[in-house]
Amino acid sequence: MKHILFELRGCPKELLDDEENIRLSLHVAAASAKSELLNISAHKFDPQGVTGLAMLADSHISIHTWPEKNLAMCDIFTCGVDAVPMEAVEYLSKQFQALDTTYTQHERV
Repeated sequence: MKHILFELRGCPKELLDDEENIRLSLHVAAASAKSELLNISAHKFDPQGVTGLAMLADSHISIHTWPEKNLAMCDIFTCGVDAVPMEAVEYLSKQFQALDTTYTQHERV
């Protein structure tokens, strides 16, 4: 089981505040991680920010955005043998045009 906690910093505000962009990004991130997507849920906050969750057959991907700080806090947890969660991290970093991406990887048992 792999769990990656990651931060995307320096992202353009408009990408972080777009609920449809969040949904699409989660969809592609799941495919990038070679994980089966079950469902996506997202909520747009007023005045800004989005929380999105992709439920995967082998766990989840979450993203929480703070456009006013050009920041997204994310995680991906996978328990599939063939899953490659780091591919999703790299995709999301590029998709949100992060100037800085930091992460920690954890093996869960």
